[in-house]
Amino acid sequence: MKISLTRLSLGAALVWAPFPALAQTATESGDAAEPGADIIVTGTRAAGRSRLDSASPVDVLSANSLRQQGTTELGTALAAVAPSIDFPRPSAVDGTDAIRPATLRGLSPDATLVLINGVRGHSAALLNTNGAVGRGSAAVDLNTVPTVALETIEVLRDGASAQYGSDAIAGVVNLRLRKARSGGGASVTYGLYDTDVDTARGSRSVTGERAITASAWQGFGFGEDGYLTVSGEYVNRDATNRADFDPRVTPSRVTGRFGDPAVEQYSLWANAGTSVGDNWQLYGWLGYQHRESESAAFPRLPSAAAAVSELYPDGFLPLINTRSKDLNSALGLKGDLGDWNVDVNVSYGRNRIDFRTLNSANYSYGNESQTDFYDGALIYDQLVGGVDVSRKFDVFQSLNLAFGVEARREGYEIKAGEPASYGYADNPVAGAAPGAQGFLGFSPLNEVSRHRGNQSVYLDLEAQVTDKLLVGLAGRGEHYSDFGSTGTGKLSLRYDFSPAFAVRGTASTGFRAPSLQQQYFTSVSSVVQNGVPILTGTYPSTSDVAVALGGKKLQPEKSTNLSAGFVVRSGGFDLTVDGYRIHLRDQLGLSENIQASFSSQVADLLAPFNVSAARFFINGLASTTKGIDAVAHYRLHAGENTFDLTLAGNVNDVKVTKVPTSTSVLDPAPTLFARSRILTIEQGTPGEKVTGSVDWSNGPLGATLRATYYGDVLQAGTTAANDYNTGAHTITDLELRYQPAKGAQVAIGASNLFDVYPHKVPAALNSTGVLGFPYYSPFGFNGRYLYVRAGFNW
Repeated sequence: MKISLTRLSLGAALVWAPFPALAQTATESGDAAEPGADIIVTGTRAAGRSRLDSASPVDVLSANSLRQQGTTELGTALAAVAPSIDFPRPSAVDGTDAIRPATLRGLSPDATLVLINGVRGHSAALLNTNGAVGRGSAAVDLNTVPTVALETIEVLRDGASAQYGSDAIAGVVNLRLRKARSGGGASVTYGLYDTDVDTARGSRSVTGERAITASAWQGFGFGEDGYLTVSGEYVNRDATNRADFDPRVTPSRVTGRFGDPAVEQYSLWANAGTSVGDNWQLYGWLGYQHRESESAAFPRLPSAAAAVSELYPDGFLPLINTRSKDLNSALGLKGDLGDWNVDVNVSYGRNRIDFRTLNSANYSYGNESQTDFYDGALIYDQLVGGVDVSRKFDVFQSLNLAFGVEARREGYEIKAGEPASYGYADNPVAGAAPGAQGFLGFSPLNEVSRHRGNQSVYLDLEAQVTDKLLVGLAGRGEHYSDFGSTGTGKLSLRYDFSPAFAVRGTASTGFRAPSLQQQYFTSVSSVVQNGVPILTGTYPSTSDVAVALGGKKLQPEKSTNLSAGFVVRSGGFDLTVDGYRIHLRDQLGLSENIQASFSSQVADLLAPFNVSAARFFINGLASTTKGIDAVAHYRLHAGENTFDLTLAGNVNDVKVTKVPTSTSVLDPAPTLFARSRILTIEQGTPGEKVTGSVDWSNGPLGATLRATYYGDVLQAGTTAANDYNTGAHTITDLELRYQPAKGAQVAIGASNLFDVYPHKVPAALNSTGVLGFPYYSPFGFNGRYLYVRAGFNW
């Protein structure tokens, strides 16, 4: 499918819009820096380059623009101000309810590299295996870094694998931590929902579901230039519920819980640095987060819970409890070695997620069943060491040469839960299913402990050939212990016709290594039939079961990226417009279940393993993404009033161009990728998103008015008759504040001021009443949120 005329017209409208901008920075007092003055470190290794001087599009977002919102989640706040980023809020999809992935330019969440202070961050241990946007991905959890710990965020909207390695196909998000030798602040945000919920089968009003966030930071100075900035945040958020009325009960009532999980979390971060000798600096950071969340599975009515009727005479609602412990740390030394700038660093990150099923039962135990279960754990860790060297030469007008090496070790584990979470009782109730209802625990069959190593080397050249022409060339070679070697390259060009107008473009190749989670995640359950255990579930592609069906060792995804655009700037106005084309091949996908009932051939292949159905990851999908990003900004001074006007938009079109229909063993194979999977890739994120905002300040007084338009999103079913849409909607946010540089501060605001919801899930497609609204909705489905924030800076 080509980009529609409507989308191109929207892109043109963005280009010629008379008022503007997304990219801006701000001081702690809220004063924005002059447009275009933002010095970037992402996408270039040449010192002193600003976002408007770069050959690739880079947004520089102030942490203040993220904190001056109702939400305190980084992922949600980032999506509100960056049109190319989406952060849907899935529900009823197990662990993905609690650890939600973000997308850039509509690509898979793991196609975006996340850096912390320029150092590779680690992904979450969770693999998204259910039907949410980002199915099959293991991505970085942006919400592990609180906004109070951040100074700015840089979003590189361009392929950058040749510069940074695996995952940077869609782009790079660089989280830059706060650096302060003095000062500090504390704030408390309290909010609640005040909304009218109109589902297909009825209406109700909700006032409550409160959220509290308390945060603080303090800068400490020591020595001549040493700094230590400590930040902390505590969040306590109620669950939300936007389920429909259940038609299976009389009188009809809401029996499910469909919405955001209940969350309690705390985060602690420290960022430090100091000079060591005349020309060297020691630096490092340490961050830890503990998050406990509680989401709901589908309700079990009394008719389905007969085996445990004494425990739950009225049925029950299983709750899925996740406890995520996340560690980020780094230590580095940088300085001058002769004419060379050298940066040596090592980082370590670890994420452990423990699962519990609460308010549940194992039917095979009958009324003797326990009600709470420990289901096991997922663990991922990453150790990275790197050396980066750069030097500027007096060649042409200037030549910046950078090169470096990096070594990485990754580990992944699955630990089993207690036997009752996955297995049968010794004397099971006849015909009863094993394991905890709502979330089946990991059994010893699923236990995994795998590691791999990676080494890489890169070379990056950036030459200012003339006053007008900038040329960049980068290349990177990588070797992985599991699949071998790969190489990528990038060419960047920029030509400044005048100080007010420049054109720029890039061409690059990229790759994304299959994650350990994709290679080794195992979730196999056992059901006894006629005294024989029959297995079904998700297997590694190299397991005996998968190989019997044609599974192979996973290979990296590869991409070809092209972009071209222009930059306009005049006084307080700047505008960037960039078009892009990203072609992905050898794309990874999690197959559908291959059932023994499909054919006698499949049955014969699975019979030796006592397996009735299996699914696994497969290379072979291909897609092409085309789009336009437009970002404009104008800063207007009118007496004592300052207005920052913003308009930014993204028009995006994704088309799947190849879908595997066979394996090395099965030809033809059963459907490997259902239409819902393909349509989710193509239409699971909005094709158009436009954000316009006005920031006003007059001394300590300020206000922000933001409107975000989201194009329609399709939540596809097994057939066209089961599809439903979110619809196109505009969400309006408003905040009023009194915010002096020092002293007491207060703000009041509303997110989704006009209480807008996505389209309802049709009653005919919602037999249980659980799904009130599409969980593909890019702005969620919680309605109007009112909040107040009080704080004090010193």
